[in-house]
This record gives sequence, structure tokens and C-alpha cells, in this order.
Amino acid sequence: MPDYDTLQLDRDGDVLTITLDAGPHNGLDPAMTADLHRVAVSLHDEDPARAVVLTHDGDVFSAGADLTAFEGDESDAPYVREMAGELHEAVLQFHRAPVPIVAGVDGVAAGAGFSLAIFADLLVLSEDARLEYAYHRIGLTGDGGSTFFLPRLVGLRRAKEILLLDEPIAPDEAVDLGLATEVVAGEEFDERLAELAADLAAGPTHAYGTTARLMTESFDRSLETQLAEETAAIADATHTEDFARGHAAFFGDGPPTFVGR
Repeated sequence: MPDYDTLQLDRDGDVLTITLDAGPHNGLDPAMTADLHRVAVSLHDEDPARAVVLTHDGDVFSAGADLTAFEGDESDAPYVREMAGELHEAVLQFHRAPVPIVAGVDGVAAGAGFSLAIFADLLVLSEDARLEYAYHRIGLTGDGGSTFFLPRLVGLRRAKEILLLDEPIAPDEAVDLGLATEVVAGEEFDERLAELAADLAAGPTHAYGTTARLMTESFDRSLETQLAEETAAIADATHTEDFARGHAAFFGDGPPTFVGR
């Protein structure tokens, strides 16, 4: 498995765990955005993992961009453009990857950290987690897909409320809003992440990944176009071994054993 300067990668069977590990605040800098892009691209390899966990080391998932690299004026524009561009390529590759992604936050996720947390298919928070939009506190607009995924998760009115009021979001509130999937006690956090990922890794990977993309992208399509995409996707799924196994199990005596292809 390749080495990364700002990430730890661990493969346990069909589950790949990506751990943000770039210091106490896991601040995003060119090294981390490049690493995220590289690992996201790797999910499209011929033998990818069947489920991905995106989590962190330390008390902070990510506090967003490393502001110590900023000058605080217009001279930052090229640096910000480069950083945002690479981060956005990473988000696109994660989104298009044919595997479900589970994010786990056991601390603060702010700014770009907020964006990285909410794009995942499932988001697990510990009781000590906190989500913060935070961009407006330094006079910047959102990136990392936050302005795309947030209104799709919570609705436009509530998304504007979250962005404009910019109040920290507690774990239970995040679940109520639809930002997070569930809250678990801190001592159960790692175990629950592993359990969810293992369950997903045992499922029909192609169907999971394709269906998740169909739902996210449906907001930008007409019903006619969405139905056409569904037709193409379900026909394509018949070429998978998982479909053959699912079909055989339906007429058999036990549940299917999916293999992720």
C-alpha cells in the first residue's frame, strides 16, 4: 500500500480505513489535498476496497485549511484556488468511486473538515463530536462541496440557516437535521465504524455505489433523465456477479454471498 504524508491507510479484508493524520488540527494544506486526491483515485482501481472509512487521529477530524499559510489578503488567491481545486478533484473522485463511504467524526469537523464529513454516504458521530461550517468566520465562502451536499441533505432553507448563523451543531442535532446517520458513545465509536463498514463490504458493492450516485445527482435532472439513468444503471448491474448470486439466492435456501463485482 502506498505511503502518504498526511494519511494513514489500513486495509482489513475488503474495508479500507483512511485516517487523517496531519498534526493536532489535521489542517488542510497542499500535501493533504494531494494525498486525498491520490487515495480517492485509487478507489477506482481494478481491485478496490468494498467499503471505505474516512476518520481521523487525535481530537480533531479537521479544523479546515491551515490558516498559518495565509497572508490574509488578495495574494492568497492563487494558493486558495490551487488548494480548492485539488480538494474538489478529490471530492469528485470519492463521489464517483464504486464503493460506499462511511465518515467517522470523534471531535471537531470545521470548515473543509465539515465538507469532508458530510459528503460521505453515512456519517457516524461520537457524543463528543461537533460540526461547524466556520468559513464565514474568516470572511470566506464554502468549498469542498459543502454548498452542494448541505442543501441536498437538509433542504435549502435549513442549509442557509446553518451557513448564515454558523452555530456549532451538536451530534444529536446533526442526526435530527439529516446531516449525520447516528451518534454513538465514545468508547463504542471505533467498533461501530468497523461494524458498519464490514456490513457494507459484505453487500453488493456495485449496486451500492451506483445507487448512491443516482440519488445525489437526481437533484440536477428532470424525471425523464433520471428514469433513463436508472434504466441504464439497472441494466448494467445485470452484468455483475453479485446480481447472479442474488438471483440464485432468491430461489435458493439462504441469503446471497456477495463478492463486490
